[in-house]
Amino acid sequence: MDDDTRVRTPRILIIAGSDSGGGAGIQADIKTVTMLGGHAMTAITAITAQNTVGVQAVMPVPADMVAAQIDSVVADIGVDAVKIGMLGSPETAHAVADRLEGLSVPIVFDPVMVATSGAALADAETIAAFDRLMRLASVVTPNLPELEALGGEARILEHGCHLLAKGGHAEGYEIVDRLISPSGAERQLRGKRFDTEDTHGTGCTLASALATGLGRGFPIGKAFEQAISFVRIAIIEAPGLGEGHGPLGQQFVTDFQWGERDND
Repeated sequence: MDDDTRVRTPRILIIAGSDSGGGAGIQADIKTVTMLGGHAMTAITAITAQNTVGVQAVMPVPADMVAAQIDSVVADIGVDAVKIGMLGSPETAHAVADRLEGLSVPIVFDPVMVATSGAALADAETIAAFDRLMRLASVVTPNLPELEALGGEARILEHGCHLLAKGGHAEGYEIVDRLISPSGAERQLRGKRFDTEDTHGTGCTLASALATGLGRGFPIGKAFEQAISFVRIAIIEAPGLGEGHGPLGQQFVTDFQWGERDND
């Protein structure tokens, strides 16, 4: 595969849990990467029974099977960027870290702890294992409750990664998403808060869009800007499914265009 083809079709490895309702997790990730012109590959970490109103059951995939999935795609297809979402257990977190230590590609770590419905998706031991992944990550993308649980901005930046602090859980008319570099330099994107409950999978979608941009070779500032734009359009295009927090409409973002790689 030549360099031009690699840029046109970034290979994105998604390490995350499955959402039976199709709103978040692996399903949201695949839709996002595909709509943005990437090739989505997966290492499924957990199987969930969930819908728009909650998570009814979770079954973790054994850590050795998660590692085998990663090994399989890396050995044959290759990887241009990695997105990490729900991990399910500390053993899986460490197994993923073991595998990613050998890769020199952008890594986006979305430290999933709680579903949009409020269901817990990570226990204390799993959260403690996140330290290794933050050291490997190019950017960590917590929402505000996750940011607090991880020890705050300074604690995350100590790992040498960028921090994308998502502002959706704050109050107010505007949502402020903040990209902070390891040196503390900050860039903000502000947008109107939409009056909707159809926000299931926003974090997964943002992290996968960001990983796709980085896999294309964009600088992080441009990847951040365009990932936020994709998420906002997908929220507007939400199909209105289910009785609770409905899924986004990634499949309807058909006219989205990435900018040029050499513009930041």
